[in-house]
This record gives sequence, C-alpha cells and structure tokens, in this order.
Amino acid sequence: MSSPPPIPSTATSPYTMLNTSPHPPLGFGTYKIGYLPPTSASALSGSSPPRPPVDCTEVVSLALKNGYRFIDCAEFYNNEDKVGQAIKDSGINRDELFIVSKIWTTTLSLGRTSIKSQVLKCLKDLCISKIDVMMIHWPVPGYHIPGYHVLCECVDEGLIGGLGVSNYGIEDYNDLMSSEPKYPPMINQIEINPFLYRPKTIKYFQDKGVVMQSYRSLRDGKEFGNEDLIQIGEKYGRSVAQVLGRWLIQKGIVYIPKTTSEARMVENFDVFGWELSEEDMEVLDGMTTEEARGKFLDGYRVGCIRGTEVGEEMVRDVTVG
Repeated sequence: MSSPPPIPSTATSPYTMLNTSPHPPLGFGTYKIGYLPPTSASALSGSSPPRPPVDCTEVVSLALKNGYRFIDCAEFYNNEDKVGQAIKDSGINRDELFIVSKIWTTTLSLGRTSIKSQVLKCLKDLCISKIDVMMIHWPVPGYHIPGYHVLCECVDEGLIGGLGVSNYGIEDYNDLMSSEPKYPPMINQIEINPFLYRPKTIKYFQDKGVVMQSYRSLRDGKEFGNEDLIQIGEKYGRSVAQVLGRWLIQKGIVYIPKTTSEARMVENFDVFGWELSEEDMEVLDGMTTEEARGKFLDGYRVGCIRGTEVGEEMVRDVTVG
C-alpha cells in the first residue's frame, strides 16, 4: 500500500503546511497499543474488558508497512520506546515520517525541569533527534500556559519542529494566545466523530489556521452496528469505518484510526478517491445528541486535572458546540 496522496500547498488545501512539511491527512494512533494506562477513563470505570496482550512494536511495524507515515504518540500511552523500535526497524527515511507526541498532565504540573526531561526522554524512546510536533495533552489550569512556553524554548533548541495542543476548547486557546507565545499552536487534537461533532469549535480553530486532528475517529468501534451508518456504507460499497473516516477527510480534519489488526489497517486507510454525498454528510452531521455533549463536558473537567492536585473548582466550562 502506498502513502496517502500528498497534500497540495495551496490556499484551498484543508491541511496546513507545518514549517516545511505538509500535515498528512491520515495517521495511526498508538493509545492502548500494548499498554492500558491505569488512570485512563476506561480503566478507572472498569469498562475496558481484558484483552490479549499485543506487541506494540509489531503493530506499529505493520502500520508502517501498510503505508502509514504519521504516528500519533504520547507520554501517557507509555509505549514510545516500543514505537521507536518499530521506527528504527522500518528503515524508512526520517523525512518521510511525521511523529507527534504529547506532554501529560502530571509532567506539566511538575514544571520546567520535568517538561524538558520528558521531551528528551521522548526523543530517546522514539529513536529520533527531533519531534515534528509536541503537544500539551490537556489544558491543566495554572500549568498549561507556562508549560507551553517551556516547549517554545525546546523549539528554539532544535528539539521540536512545531507545537500543538490537545483537548483545548476555544476559551483555553484564547487564554494561551493572550500570553503571546513565540510559536502559536499548529494543531488541536480533540475527539471528533459524528457522535461528538462540535462544528462551532472546529470552525473557530480552522479559521485561526489551526489543523484539527481527530481522536476516537471510529468511536472505538462502538457504532459499527449502527443501521444508519451501515446503510450509508452500502451505497458506496464501504464499511462503517470507511464512512466515518471519509466524513472526517471531507471536513478537512486529520483522521487518526487505531487498530491492532492488519486487515483493519488496510480498511481504515481506504478513504481516498471517493466521496460521500452532501446528503449523507448532513445525516452524519446530525448524529450528536445533547446527552453526548453533556458527557463531553464531564470528561473535559476530569481530563484537565487527572493525576494532578489541581482542584475541580479551577476547571471552567468551555464551548461545547
């Protein structure tokens, strides 16, 4: 399988040029690949069933073999050394890869030394000398802005190519920008799928030139039996996963599927060269419920302070739509 089609460097392209490299439209997620963080939401709730262990290096190696060139990582995923081994073993030229990582809440709360140490650890684990984009994983009240400025220093030191944020609402972004960071965020990675679609937030960031990345692009497979999605897929001879991925691509949102199955890697990749109709896009746009928006806000409040000593009263609400 070949890599995704190159993104044209034109004003009409939905993908922003990050420094000298275009952002790939599709990536491979590594969350819970070979490791389940004990403080992840699913682990804490007991909703994540036991699964047979998988070798993260083998899984990422398969993704690279099947054309994936953007690998999404994070400190919290606790598997960057395994990802790094796959990158090293692949023999793929470094300039063909787009590697992203994120600084976790607890590291942010410990301050400058902890953040810089994590950047260096990330580079060592991933077997690279420079990471394409480093993100703040959650906007921890009182810590995410000074932490972001520490990452700006790492850009100046040549350790990081560009910066991004994750799980930021409009209000979080505006707070950060009011601090006048030397390098504004290029990316915001949030959950985006038809069951949690926040068009106002997405448009706000895209209008600012911030690339939107989607996690939980496939809703963790929980909607693969959805009759509406199945019917849409049947029109195009496509699976539900492909419908969900194509919906993101048509909106100019970076699609980051995650799987341990090689067959699904191939399936998830096949979202180019065909289009959903405007009518079907509108059906997908209308699947988000008020209950889902409320659950999002609850999860946001928890995520912003998870693992830290920051009190709940420090977390404010953000724009949900």
